Amino acid sequence: MDKSRNLLNKLRGELSQELESAWEISDDEVLEIIDRLLLKESKCTYLPIVRLEELRMELFRSLRKMDVLEELLENDSITEIMVNRWDQIFIEQDGKLFPWEKNFSSPEKLEDVIGQIASRCNRVINTLQPVVDARLPGGERVNAVIPPVALDGPVLTIRKFPREPITMEKLLELDSLTPAAADFLKKAVEAGYTMLIGGGTGSGKTTFLNALSQYIPRDQRVITIEDNAELQLQGIPNLVRLECRQANIEKSQEITIGDLLKTCLRMRPSRIIVGEVRSGEAAQLLQAVNVGNDGSLSTIHANTCQDMVSRLETMVLMGIQLPIPVIRRQIASGFDLFIHLGRLRDKSRKVLEISEIKGIDGDEVQLNPLFIRKNDLEKTGEMIHKEKFRKAGINYEEI
Repeated sequence: MDKSRNLLNKLRGELSQELESAWEISDDEVLEIIDRLLLKESKCTYLPIVRLEELRMELFRSLRKMDVLEELLENDSITEIMVNRWDQIFIEQDGKLFPWEKNFSSPEKLEDVIGQIASRCNRVINTLQPVVDARLPGGERVNAVIPPVALDGPVLTIRKFPREPITMEKLLELDSLTPAAADFLKKAVEAGYTMLIGGGTGSGKTTFLNALSQYIPRDQRVITIEDNAELQLQGIPNLVRLECRQANIEKSQEITIGDLLKTCLRMRPSRIIVGEVRSGEAAQLLQAVNVGNDGSLSTIHANTCQDMVSRLETMVLMGIQLPIPVIRRQIASGFDLFIHLGRLRDKSRKVLEISEIKGIDGDEVQLNPLFIRKNDLEKTGEMIHKEKFRKAGINYEEI
């Protein structure tokens, strides 16, 4: 292993020297130089054809792409890449975590890759701004942290998404929910019920939101607002996508989710989809869903449907000071359904609960559980507020 790594490092050094004087060079020209170096090396050291091809791709990736991570990014079965240090990489595959045998050549090389990612997204990462959220051209979500915040060197986490959006039919195949629950949600989206999807990290909130979007009527104008664009909405012709902008080095020119929510209300949206509510922008979201944008969708980190209420309250208070009873009335009038997702012990992602917001009783938001997962996702209640179904011409009794 050491001999192989030493050979790779030696060839990297020779390649860097070859390219020092090159101003602009194409990928094909880089590969020609790599082939020449490998031919020269193979005259001195026996290298099997398979190993030559591996070295060719490793050298190219280290120069032009994401270095050792490129191989992982090309593997569709890998859902998460976690670089704890330059020499320690973990992957999530089929819901399980594994250490990976390869690593970066140095901490500096990892920092170079992080810098490339940030610059492609017009983001800055340095000692003054040591944390960055970004996305790759393929839509992968990236979080990077460098010293002095990261004590053991640069840290990089990449969340991958399916190249083809997962549909509700696929979720049914995976037993994430039952046909009865899927049919109910399909009709609820069509009727314009406003929904909030909650769950822990990696529970599949974004994937589920994408799946629900396939039921939005095609004659409606949809505006998405995200911190980092990663939604893959399906078959919506009248779609506007907005993305936040981080502050520059002078801590100015930032555009937040809250700013975009205010802007999109002037863009005649039929529905607003917020990728994730994390902080004070919950106040603007609450305002948006209370002024007629029925059928809006968003996600939130929460442990249960009931917890979603308290999480919303806390985040609204981060943005604006209102009495708790007022916030709760706004939640009860703005949202119709809460959907809670989770990961089970076998690492599968499932719908754990679907609850209707029943209303306010004694200043408390009351929920009406419609589906709860025991051994399976079982129907436990009937809708109370059926007005939107009636307006949409949908017979709730047939669901």
